[in-house]
Amino acid sequence: MIPPFFSPAEAMRLSIRGAMMLTEAQMVILLRLFGMMGMWQVRPDEGSRMVSEKIAATVESGAAAQGAMLAGRSSARIAEATLAPVARRTRANAKRLAARGPGQPS
Repeated sequence: MIPPFFSPAEAMRLSIRGAMMLTEAQMVILLRLFGMMGMWQVRPDEGSRMVSEKIAATVESGAAAQGAMLAGRSSARIAEATLAPVARRTRANAKRLAARGPGQPS
């Protein structure tokens, strides 16, 4: 069975959630780069963390997408389910890294 198409409201909601995730991802990248240059306090394991969390998020996103497809959700709901694990980690990373600051100890 082909999932139903999405409504304009679902498309707008997905666009906003995607834009928020992308904005937070850019903040995370910036703060991690600053950390690598010694301009921002990051934990010593930040480099390995940024690799390992992507693997976990990818697996979780795939499982969420599969579950949404098997449940017959609309394509927008499938996309939202796929985006949610990545967005959750991105938001948490942005908050965690922003709280560290340039003058705070590791």
